[in-house]
Amino acid sequence: MKKLVLLFIIAIGLFIDANAQSVEYKVITTVESIVPMGIGRSRIVEEKSPIDANEFTTERTDGKKSKQKDVKRSDAKVSLFAETKLLNFYSIAGINFQNIASNDALISSKINHLVEQGYELAFVTSGVESDSGKGDGKGIFITRYVFKRLK
Repeated sequence: MKKLVLLFIIAIGLFIDANAQSVEYKVITTVESIVPMGIGRSRIVEEKSPIDANEFTTERTDGKKSKQKDVKRSDAKVSLFAETKLLNFYSIAGINFQNIASNDALISSKINHLVEQGYELAFVTSGVESDSGKGDGKGIFITRYVFKRLK
């Protein structure tokens, strides 16, 4: 009976230790240009200097009063980040499928490097602002990849 109780205590300790681990998140963003003639800029962007959101967060006391004016936008900008060049979706002839396949290879490589560092892809979200027709000529396809790993 004593061995069973001791085994139970050890199992509970392992369970608690496994659940006590904290999780670290990392966001990688891809911006792919949807500008005709290939004149846009496309990149994988990764921050390299973590920032504490609490330093830029204020609370409203009555729903109206805020100290957001005390927070400077320029202080929220990180100056250390990595950019990986991607190809644009469009070339002079229109949609360039070779560019899309090349971007897929680059993005896969980035994901694989992060997995090697112990990250796991948690979820992906994307959005698009597309060319709205004649005379616009602007658009981006943005994707955010959220990774997590145990600390």
